[in-house]
Amino acid sequence: MRKPPVHKSLRNAFRGVFLMMKHERNFQLEFAAFLVNLFLIFYLKLSSTDTILILMVSFGVLTTEILNTAIEKICDFIHPDFDKRIGFIKDISAGAVVLMAILSVIVGVMVYWKYVSGFLQQF
Repeated sequence: MRKPPVHKSLRNAFRGVFLMMKHERNFQLEFAAFLVNLFLIFYLKLSSTDTILILMVSFGVLTTEILNTAIEKICDFIHPDFDKRIGFIKDISAGAVVLMAILSVIVGVMVYWKYVSGFLQQF
């Protein structure tokens, strides 16, 4: 089987992201948080290093959510009936998202704290 051209591979990959946006509530919420972070990056004029940290954890959460959803969909396809082994797989996959989300909150607090505290001191 021949590999598709790069532009078709990219189109399929972006279609996957748009499908996540359309159908997955958690991804929609996490994407909204990403947009808030983009706004804060520009509004608070974050340094390059701080911007990179925020973008890394933001994309980390989104990526982990996509992988979690893929694992859940595969599990549902392979074994649509309830099975505690499938439940275990889904739980640990969701756990990866939770850990990444916790890291993103920690990084967010550490990065934004100095900007917000400096902003508040102006008043």
